[in-house]
Amino acid sequence: MAFLEMQILGTQELILIIVVVLLLFGASKIPELARNLGRGVAEFKKAQKEAEMELRDLEKDLKASKEEKRKKLEKIAKDLGINPEGKSDEELLEEINKALSESKKG
Repeated sequence: MAFLEMQILGTQELILIIVVVLLLFGASKIPELARNLGRGVAEFKKAQKEAEMELRDLEKDLKASKEEKRKKLEKIAKDLGINPEGKSDEELLEEINKALSESKKG
């Protein structure tokens, strides 16, 4: 219940925090601390954007490799006389393996 009753910092609390920061670091250090904090936030955002771009590139590569795999499966299936239409990759693999094993027997 105490957690629900907590309030946002009021004016008095903010003034107290500012006074404590001024006493701890001095007025000359505050701008330097703010710059360093800004640089840190900028670096974090830059790293976050780079990670998102890498993730998108990876997803594109995975999609492209799936499409290439499908094309190869369809080509092999057609070469073996199997109609690939309406079949999943797993079904095609099954039929290709079955056709290959039958051709080895015969």
